[in-house]
Amino acid sequence: MSGLLEAIFERLTGRLPIGWLQLAHNKMRLAAALAGVAFADILILIQLGFLGALIESTKFPYRQMNADILLSSSDMNTLADSNPLPRQRMYEALAVPGVSAATPLYYGRIDWKQADGTIRTLDTFGLDPTQLAFKTPGINAALDLLKLSDVALIDSRTRNVAKSVFTDIDAGKALSFEARGRTLSVAGTFVIGGGMTTDGYLIVSDQTFLKLFPQRVAGAPNHILLRLEPGADRDAVTAELRERIPQYDTVARSLETAMAKDTAFQTTQKPVGVIFGFGVVIGIMVGCIIVYQVLSTDVADHIREYATFKAIGYPQSFFLGIVFEEAFILAVFGFVPAVIITTGLYAIIAAATGLPLDMTVARAIGVLLGTIAMCALSGAVATRRLAKANPADLF
Repeated sequence: MSGLLEAIFERLTGRLPIGWLQLAHNKMRLAAALAGVAFADILILIQLGFLGALIESTKFPYRQMNADILLSSSDMNTLADSNPLPRQRMYEALAVPGVSAATPLYYGRIDWKQADGTIRTLDTFGLDPTQLAFKTPGINAALDLLKLSDVALIDSRTRNVAKSVFTDIDAGKALSFEARGRTLSVAGTFVIGGGMTTDGYLIVSDQTFLKLFPQRVAGAPNHILLRLEPGADRDAVTAELRERIPQYDTVARSLETAMAKDTAFQTTQKPVGVIFGFGVVIGIMVGCIIVYQVLSTDVADHIREYATFKAIGYPQSFFLGIVFEEAFILAVFGFVPAVIITTGLYAIIAAATGLPLDMTVARAIGVLLGTIAMCALSGAVATRRLAKANPADLF
């Protein structure tokens, strides 16, 4: 195996693979270096996985909305924190050319207490059951059921709930539970998926929602979903809405813009997103330090050989080539086991939490390129002693 690798590196570099030979000479050091790089990559990939799960789970409810434009409160940062806005804005929006339909959407949060005493937090949407507020098949197929008082639909991907519960519901066995002083009857399921801040979603009619949240009033929904006429220019309609609707309490955004604003706020302003970002930075720092220690030690161990080469007349680029060769080997050989291990960890964490964790090709390639750059930077720093030194001083 070692001979095959030597032949490959020799063919690629056009010279004796000095970097590989130096690394392979001390197998214990090589193993420790690869373990260090793999550890740094695993740390980075895990943090990026959580960050990606945060972004994807934030997008879940937006992607299910049957809307082109979203009206929300002017101070809205996330779907959950939009303050109630006047229902009058819906009628004002319907008067704008190009708007074909408008649906109010109410948002709240309830706790579902399990038999074992644990609590499942459910983001709850109240909607008009005569309107298609969502594109989700499970919701639209059960809209007639929602017309009944205290009937709800539940997300079948709600975290840490036995699958048999949802199977029984789909088989026609309604589930009842207490929430905010009322007994809800869950008559159907749909699929959205929980996230970092919620275990799942619950859908009720607007009338049931107002019973669950008696402090709320029908004339103040959290959002208004607007659908456009076929062929209508969404940007032009959005601009017209901003002209006609008072900006001090209501803002009009395309669904994609609202989703992008929400994800940006979650990843840059909310503590959980910032923590994951810092985790990536820490992983990069750990990797740089490990690789620098390995390469600087290797340079020190072979300083006499390098001095000889320098005295003969080899340029600095020759030494950089050797160290970059070592850096590339460490980056690639440390990355491969890191991806395999992280993919397994993703599967375990996703099964336990329901978070959308998966190894994407873009993420893997990005981390590989970042690892190579990280190792190359460490290698360049490790050779700085050779750059200005007199060959005689190196002996």
